Amino acid sequence: MAMKRAKGEKSAKSDEGAEILSVDGREVRITHPEKPYFSREVHLTKLDLVRYYLAVAPGAVAGIRDRPVVLKRFVNGAEAMPFYQKRAPEGRPPWLRTVTLSFPSGRTAEEVVVDDAAGLAWIVNLGCIELHPHAVRTGNLDCPDELRIDLDPGPGVTWDDVRRVAMEAKGLLDELGLRGWPKTSGSRGMHINARIQPHWTFTEVRRAALAFSREIERRAPAIATSKWWKEERRGVFLDYNQNAKDRTTCSAYSVRPLPDARVSTPLEWSEIPDCDPADFTTRTVPARLAEIGDPHAAMDDAAGSLEQLLELAARDEAAGLGDAPWPPHFQKMDGESTRVAPSRAKGAAKKKTAAPPRTKMPLIVVANSPDKSAALAGLERWKAKHASVASHLAADDVLVDSMRGRSSTWTRIRVNLRHVPEAERPPQETPDPDDDPTREWREAMQRAKRKNTSDGDA
Repeated sequence: MAMKRAKGEKSAKSDEGAEILSVDGREVRITHPEKPYFSREVHLTKLDLVRYYLAVAPGAVAGIRDRPVVLKRFVNGAEAMPFYQKRAPEGRPPWLRTVTLSFPSGRTAEEVVVDDAAGLAWIVNLGCIELHPHAVRTGNLDCPDELRIDLDPGPGVTWDDVRRVAMEAKGLLDELGLRGWPKTSGSRGMHINARIQPHWTFTEVRRAALAFSREIERRAPAIATSKWWKEERRGVFLDYNQNAKDRTTCSAYSVRPLPDARVSTPLEWSEIPDCDPADFTTRTVPARLAEIGDPHAAMDDAAGSLEQLLELAARDEAAGLGDAPWPPHFQKMDGESTRVAPSRAKGAAKKKTAAPPRTKMPLIVVANSPDKSAALAGLERWKAKHASVASHLAADDVLVDSMRGRSSTWTRIRVNLRHVPEAERPPQETPDPDDDPTREWREAMQRAKRKNTSDGDA
């Protein structure tokens, strides 16, 4: 499916076969314009993808304007493994802005800032199928202006449950004096963003998000959870850690690397009861935006306060609810609960703690692969091999983990054997496939550690 040329776009071919687009008076060079980027259910070239983004530029740019952007680059298309690039490329055009961010690791990076359609086309040419802005503006890099509520359904959780949790979230936001702006995630979940005054640090905004997640879990315990560890979750997870510093989620009008080229699409609240995320793709969204406009156009006019939500957090803490686990690359925080999954915890019974004891879950890893479809195929082979065991599994006993290293991503699939009689539980076998891109690095680190230990004993 070839995308139509966007309004105001002019193009010409260069001697090297690149397409030179004139976007709002700026030239953007699209290299390898005919390179396939989607080739399963839909067929889109790189140039088609650029033209989609130019067609939705008013909405897409509004979601990333004046924000540093992490470049998630699918240089070989949506079916291949992407990599993350924080640092702005050296050969960028002089009109493209950058800003220097610092990270929890202590490192810094000069990141791209996109302010217009030309900048949008330029980063899409780099292979950025998705757009990943930070929750801050360039004028205040320490205080987010957005509370991000990420509704992440577990395996087997229905879209209807996602919508029900979304409406619970709307009700709570209304009570707190905050306006929520919903959009499909472009996959199975939903994002609700609330514009806030940039008066609070990342730590404070995450604290507010954790309190929000816990309150929704209290109101809808059968379908919502705030539990960080997948083995403890039920239903839709409200991922409070998406508000931690250095975390990003795809923004409005982002294309997702799914076979149907699905789009993370802004919605009106009235659309949620009847909407289907599969209806929003690169085929349909440009016409939708042209017809009804951007449902999130007024978001910047609705900045609210976190005071009431932080008061709720204080009440939770006074009642004995401490901090919940942070992402693994963050330093250990004061008051944070254990950062070890319950199934891997050792010696917990010997430690005095006010928290109730956790049950160690019988988890095994069945697949590791940069290709999610290959990992899922490995799961089916495991189920066929262990058919009697698979018959005991509930939908949420299969844990599909999106793993992320410094510059690579992969899918890990684990199975929770809690519903399988102990005598019938199979042992941990070599995963099939077993392609963890970080293994070589981890094994090298372990060898170096053993060498240092032996040198110290000599």
